[in-house]
Amino acid sequence: MEACSQPLSTEWEHAEQRGGWQEGAEAGPALPGSSLSLELRTTHLRQSLDTGDVLPSIDARSVTKQQMASTRSSLRIQGDDNLQSMIVGTVMRKVKSRSWKKQRYFKLQEDCKTIWYKSKKAGKAHCTFLVSDVEAVREGHQSEVLLSIADEFPPDRCFTLVFRGRRGNLDLVAESAEEAQSWVKGMRKLIENLENMGERERLDQWICDWFKKADKNKDGRMNFKEVQDLLKMMNVDMNEHHALRLFTMADKSQSGTLEDDEFVLFYKMLTQRDDVLRLFQDYSADGQKMALRDLEEFLRGQQLEGERSRQRALELIDRYEPSDTAKMLQAMSIDGFLMYLGSPEGSIFKPCQQDIYQDMSQPLCHYFISSSHNTYLLEDQLRGQSSVEGYIRALKRGCRCVEVDCWDGPNGEPIVYHGHTFTSKILFKDVIATLGNYAFKVSEYPVILSIENHCSVEQQRAMAQHLNHILGDKLLKTTLDGKIPNGLPSPEELKGKILLKGKKIGSLEESLNGIAEESLMGEVSDEDDAVDIDEENLRTDSFHRRGKKSKQRLSKELSDCVVYCKSVHFNSFKHSRIHSKFYEISSFTESKARKHMRETGAEFVHHNGRQLTRIYPSGLRTDSSNFNPQDMWNVGCQIVALNFQTAGVEMDLNDGLFSQNGRCGYVLKPEFLRDTETRFDPEYPQNYESYHPVSLAIQVISGQQLPKVNIKEGSIVDPLVRVEIHGVPMDQAKQETRYIDNNGFNPVWYDNLQFTIHVPELALVRFVVEDYDKTSKNDFVGQYTLPFTCIQQGYRHIHLLSKDGTSIPPASLFVHVRITEL
Repeated sequence: MEACSQPLSTEWEHAEQRGGWQEGAEAGPALPGSSLSLELRTTHLRQSLDTGDVLPSIDARSVTKQQMASTRSSLRIQGDDNLQSMIVGTVMRKVKSRSWKKQRYFKLQEDCKTIWYKSKKAGKAHCTFLVSDVEAVREGHQSEVLLSIADEFPPDRCFTLVFRGRRGNLDLVAESAEEAQSWVKGMRKLIENLENMGERERLDQWICDWFKKADKNKDGRMNFKEVQDLLKMMNVDMNEHHALRLFTMADKSQSGTLEDDEFVLFYKMLTQRDDVLRLFQDYSADGQKMALRDLEEFLRGQQLEGERSRQRALELIDRYEPSDTAKMLQAMSIDGFLMYLGSPEGSIFKPCQQDIYQDMSQPLCHYFISSSHNTYLLEDQLRGQSSVEGYIRALKRGCRCVEVDCWDGPNGEPIVYHGHTFTSKILFKDVIATLGNYAFKVSEYPVILSIENHCSVEQQRAMAQHLNHILGDKLLKTTLDGKIPNGLPSPEELKGKILLKGKKIGSLEESLNGIAEESLMGEVSDEDDAVDIDEENLRTDSFHRRGKKSKQRLSKELSDCVVYCKSVHFNSFKHSRIHSKFYEISSFTESKARKHMRETGAEFVHHNGRQLTRIYPSGLRTDSSNFNPQDMWNVGCQIVALNFQTAGVEMDLNDGLFSQNGRCGYVLKPEFLRDTETRFDPEYPQNYESYHPVSLAIQVISGQQLPKVNIKEGSIVDPLVRVEIHGVPMDQAKQETRYIDNNGFNPVWYDNLQFTIHVPELALVRFVVEDYDKTSKNDFVGQYTLPFTCIQQGYRHIHLLSKDGTSIPPASLFVHVRITEL
């Protein structure tokens, strides 16, 4: 089947995304929502394929063959010299370290989706990886490995392929600058092509990939045994009799195999979305199309579009309806309806809040700021690898506050690592160079550089020199207008600036007046894990060796780099209220922060309305695990620093909160956390003036193409969905659907979950899919987390993410959401 390097779908088949019908009586009792008989559904499909009189009228066979004939032109981008060169192939050095550099032959496969290379590893003749696995291409010496061989190979021959998720980078050296450029430009073009794919093309690609996996003998046809294998791979447990019926119905040529449009028809029958078809027919007067009035009624009654429903209906038909006939009639077919529901506009996340929509002109202390702890680490904090890659990954995730743990290094060069441990070391100047390169690629709003300083005065001077020389004008060296301010500037005013957070000699006012002097002996760092552990009465030899806080002088050069973020020791909220300056910032370990929350929650909120607070994980977390950031956000703490390298619910919450407002790393706090007159206490939310609880009702309808989590042959997912509410203590809640036996492909639940939310402005909603296991812990399948305030009501798709926050298309959930005030 030549098709699999090109589109498979017809105009209307393109739209059938993410889902499927539930089996009928042969496979056991039908679940709710599968009332349409197989024969009725199949007849509908056969008519659509065989005739031209059904609304999305098109002859699938002719179109499929035409699309197959036009094949690779769309993906290959004919005439592109770089891609042609990649298809011919290139010998390059794969580099793992200064001493490990081996030649490999790399080439782009004919499908323009796979990179093939020869390797002797583990006896394999060759290895492959998908272009879609590559997130970015970096030119020159932009990794530790390539920096280590900078004296051997010039930067114009070096480049790095950065993979999604936790897979290590691939560092390559080409034989010439021209060959390196061919690969850099060609890969970027292929990545851009994938990113610009529409929903239709993504689905085509997905179907093609499955066909290629199942077509074991590579003859372009699929026999029944291959179809059975395909169903297992796709997470479908279907009895043989039922599968054979589908196969026979699709095999119109009666050849005993499926090819071309027969495979499309088989896939179409397999993925018929009964849940969406039922909904469509509820609003369609004739069962074939939604007239403008029908669609308008659906948008007003279910999607709560309000007064704009008519205008929205016209927009959606124009944008998503694949049939020109339907467009002429100002109507929407089932395929257009599916396209709309699977699009960003049909997503659970309000599209208008994906962009920057918040006021960015308020003082810095009025925002939650996406913040990283031990940013230089890629693994745990005892033996993990230190790498500039940690900074690149955090900044690309929208992080706006990074940490640098500085120690004296050889040859007068400060180094960065987790002191007194076996973590590897990197140069401070390399970290600053990386920061200069990547700080503003994802967000133009300010980056805070949190320095944990353990260096001698001489090496502090070297740090200040690197900061000034490498960052130049990006480093904020004085107040914005050079005058003494009376409050913190806004993210808007600080665009493109890097702010240093650290100790400072004297006050900001004194340094502006030029009267600050070289400091006396004192603490240059206000954070030290050993002290926190001692205070928690958990002394152990392994930690105690970290010693006491460093008592040494602070250099004036480094002090002068600190403007709006002067680190100070915290005494009490009362002391801060009387003595603290707006530009002073205190850091708390998670346990200290919790103690203050329990004892004086409202005072903590009041404090955070005036100045910045940083919370960081306990030194006991040697595995670089994370605490729950929600507790800290509830009292208005702005800089809640997490180990970005550690996947889990805590990072899901962080990604969820900062998924709004253009993912710029700044989220405006609710008004009751900004107003210093308000006495909001997260323990007693019912006592604040604007208290308005709401009810959240979620019907979990169905799932589509959930990924396999168990690699054992023949194992199929038994999915359940858990909805979690994270917010103030009164709002913490979770509820689950039942689990569905042996169906990760198109499970249907129609289960209703209900929550009361007392402080909607602080709530996050997390959808988790798990593979049920009655004998051990459930396996994680996928999740999606978003702020409650960003939820779109009505019938919505939720596009699931993997454990480390990357997308796993086309896996999704289909839900109905309704929010009512209590």
